[in-house]
Amino acid sequence: MAEAKNLGVVGSGQMGSGIAQLGAMHGLHVWLLDTDPTALYRAKKSISSSLQRFVSKGQISQFSLVHYFTWQAACTEALGRLEYTSNIDELRSADFIVEAIVESEDVKKKLFIELDKITKSSAILASNTSSISITRLASATSRPCQVIGMHFMNPPPIMKLVEIVRGADTSDETFHATKALAERFHKTIICSQDHPGFIVNRILMPMINEAFFTLYTGVATKEDIDTGMKLGTNHPIGPLELADFIGLDVCLSIMKVLHAGLGDSKYAPCPLLVQYVDAGRVGRKCGVGVYDYRKGSEPIKASPRL
Repeated sequence: MAEAKNLGVVGSGQMGSGIAQLGAMHGLHVWLLDTDPTALYRAKKSISSSLQRFVSKGQISQFSLVHYFTWQAACTEALGRLEYTSNIDELRSADFIVEAIVESEDVKKKLFIELDKITKSSAILASNTSSISITRLASATSRPCQVIGMHFMNPPPIMKLVEIVRGADTSDETFHATKALAERFHKTIICSQDHPGFIVNRILMPMINEAFFTLYTGVATKEDIDTGMKLGTNHPIGPLELADFIGLDVCLSIMKVLHAGLGDSKYAPCPLLVQYVDAGRVGRKCGVGVYDYRKGSEPIKASPRL
């Protein structure tokens, strides 16, 4: 399979915009698709700001785009390789497509059915899902051998890891093309079997869920839970802070997948996590989660009686 030249990314949230940025930084022509024009506008501003930070820190030279004039010129070139669209038909020319939409199997399947119809027959369809079966997503298409999991860590331009997940029918050719793309992005690759949660979230999400149980049962404050894990186990960020960064709705969706797929009560989502999501307090992206990120707000005192 020839090296990908055109990348489609579906979903312009934190993950999708970060993946699109990576593609543009590494010489790919990128279409970033979202049905919400406001989300696309936010993504455009976010990507531009992120690239400028790379330039200001002198970090952009580590990527394969600086051979012309200056870091600033390289940034401008990267931005010029990005197109923002709400028209799925513009992905017809993409060699490789990564979906980074809501963590819902039904919604992802619906998208894969659409992509399968409009993309060229050689295109690879990858999912950035952090927990959902690649085999089941692939079953919605006529090309299961060209469907694969490509799970980036958040934020994609910074985090060094990509988790590749093969479905039951994923071909060797698709795997090697996906691995080559991740290597082009200078990522370290790990490979997982198509089991619920894969590697990272099979381990991480139960830890986050247990942190919620620790808060829910009154063992300690959120600050002491996070400080304990940061200073006691050398984690760079506490589990509750991390949950806010990921999105509590995403954490809950993954825990539900683990609970349903593995059938063990230890994966049951903590009631406090469920309550936070029900209340719309899903983390940094909305301004409030376990912690309150709104300027001038009073600190939140989380308790089982939320």
